[in-house]
Amino acid sequence: MRLDASGEVLGLADQVVDLVRRLAGPRAEAEVVVTRADLALTRFANSFVHQNVAESGVSVRLRVHAEGRTAAGGGSVVTPDGLAALVERALAAARLCPPDPAWPGLTPRSPVPTAPAWDEATAFAEPGERAERVRAFVDAVGGLEAAGYCRTGYRAAAFANSTGHSAQGVAAEAAMDGIARTGGADGVARLHVDRLADLDGAALGARAAAKARAAVDPVELPPGRYEVVLEPAAVADLLHNFALWGFNGKRHAERQSFAEPGVAQFDPAVTLVDDPLAGSGLPFDLEGTGRRSLTLVDAGTTVAVAHDRRSGAAAGVGSTGHASPDAATFGPMPVNLRLSGPAPAGDAGAPAHAPAGADGAQHAAGAGHGDGAQHGSPAPAGPLVDDSTADLVAGMERGLLVSDLWYTRVLDTKSLVITGLTRNGVWLVEGGVPVRAVQNFRFTESYPRALGPGAVLGIGRRAVRQPDRVDGVWWDAPALRLAAWNFTGGASG
Repeated sequence: MRLDASGEVLGLADQVVDLVRRLAGPRAEAEVVVTRADLALTRFANSFVHQNVAESGVSVRLRVHAEGRTAAGGGSVVTPDGLAALVERALAAARLCPPDPAWPGLTPRSPVPTAPAWDEATAFAEPGERAERVRAFVDAVGGLEAAGYCRTGYRAAAFANSTGHSAQGVAAEAAMDGIARTGGADGVARLHVDRLADLDGAALGARAAAKARAAVDPVELPPGRYEVVLEPAAVADLLHNFALWGFNGKRHAERQSFAEPGVAQFDPAVTLVDDPLAGSGLPFDLEGTGRRSLTLVDAGTTVAVAHDRRSGAAAGVGSTGHASPDAATFGPMPVNLRLSGPAPAGDAGAPAHAPAGADGAQHAAGAGHGDGAQHGSPAPAGPLVDDSTADLVAGMERGLLVSDLWYTRVLDTKSLVITGLTRNGVWLVEGGVPVRAVQNFRFTESYPRALGPGAVLGIGRRAVRQPDRVDGVWWDAPALRLAAWNFTGGASG
């Protein structure tokens, strides 16, 4: 059964609000989100599909505020008895909770942005359609060992609360993450799109294979501070950590964040925007607040952090539409960050993230202007598989090209010093040309400092949308050229 946001999910949300009124009286406050999710994943390893999994279910999340106390609960049984039991559990929990003097109240009736267009073919894609992308990826690696996944997802959600506010929306997405391996060297390609039709497995496979072949027989270099070009997969890790630890209203209030609104903390070339409606995302958050574009860094100056109703009330600024199930513990944070720099000459007004349109290889290649991974183009060769990254590398006299970062861990939240490893290819660049592969490094670096004033030497002209492990989360990441990155030793050190 296909449950859509304009029908049954909204009806279920209204039912739960009515139950709270009947069981706890008209003074009790309640908010409900009902979500129908269909998620499917086709995994491949050793160059063949080894698992296809799918799940479909309805979840209900309820938060109540009664007699000055607040509690939340959730369930997946949407029968009348199941909903009644959920309400009774939440009210019983509220009676046992301490008083909540900081309760910010419910979202009042207010407009919610129109949901972005969503693609039904993606939402209800069949396993064979995902397998076609996997086959194209495997064929494109040309006999190398391939592994990864192709996923599709669909969410229909509705919100209602006891102030009479309601909202609804539908979202769909697709993503692919694959590696190619030869001689112990890996190459990676990742992409998140709104339409499965825009996911070009062959282009991604060709990209991963070219990087893997270029990464064989790496040499060892000494640790130190090197100029770097970080590819989009690596930049996505920066954006993830900026979101979790930096532009987080709760952590900012607790003085655990580096963010200082009004201070020029980044290079003037850097602009960071949380833009949930740039893709197929839900137009409201867990509290029913409409989600809109939020600029966090404007031309190098930090201007905002993300808030839900509680953290926004404490800061005196209101919610920015970033309530989530984890916000009470981890804090409200942006989940759809876009990094961009100044528009290049002659390209005024061009979007930092070019839509795929009919050519999904635009995203895979990063630019969409003559990139080698486009349909019908020759297979890419060497580690530079898109023009946008190549332009940054061409300006580097001596430094490193880094494909990916992983196993990153925070050493200090206030300065956001992070340690981690490189993977999926590192190359020494001399005279603007990658001359040979380099063994992986361990690094220890303050992410804000690495992008600080004077530290950003270039930003790729197009972002490549990178998927996160969590449904509905993505990072619009261009390549970055940075003046210095602190490599502290070999990957085993």
